[in-house]
Amino acid sequence: MSAMDIADNISQIRQQIAAACVKCDRNPGNIRLVAVSKKKPATDIEAAIAAGQTLFGESYVQECVAKIDEVESAAEWHFIGGLQSNKVKYLAGKVTMIHSVDRLSLAEEINRQWGKLDSSVDILIQVNLGEEQTKSGTTADELLKLVSQVARLQHLRIKGLMALPPWEEDPEAARPYFRQLRVLAAQVEALGLPNVEMEELSMGMSHDFEAAVEEGATMVRIGTAIFGAR
Repeated sequence: MSAMDIADNISQIRQQIAAACVKCDRNPGNIRLVAVSKKKPATDIEAAIAAGQTLFGESYVQECVAKIDEVESAAEWHFIGGLQSNKVKYLAGKVTMIHSVDRLSLAEEINRQWGKLDSSVDILIQVNLGEEQTKSGTTADELLKLVSQVARLQHLRIKGLMALPPWEEDPEAARPYFRQLRVLAAQVEALGLPNVEMEELSMGMSHDFEAAVEEGATMVRIGTAIFGAR
């Protein structure tokens, strides 16, 4: 895909986000576009940066680290994919947020690795709303317990929740899941735990991000609609 196509796609998505915000009386400035650049070359990322996109999400540790080193322009990097504890060390100090924390053992390893740097990292707790066997994420029932445990780790800041609802052709089918994540965030907020803020709801992808915005998303993760099919 050409740099012009990528720029046009980003512009189109921003217009769609703005239109969705009009429907629900939200400020488009409160929604961040995470450009999902997995399996795409650094040249595509540079093209997106030239078009004003600065936030990128990667799903595979090795690829993520390689791109962070390869891309010369200034960018913010989030890790959004399933994460094995033994690979956390490669991300330490390189990403500003991890969207996919779904268990205490992973949180403890992230805490340990950032602790070595005497630093902290923002994280989101991933919730498997559809309780699908093929997806990561804690269950809605276990969420409050997990948040309470992770909140004690001094090198992590819980900033919100992330979800990847069951895929449906009709984007409206995802809306109840987006709404459920917003409700869960309010329940977490009500706990009043230190180092826990429900500022971010990372939800919505290329085919359903408008519904996600209408239901309260603060970050939408969009790959195909920017960079084309993988």
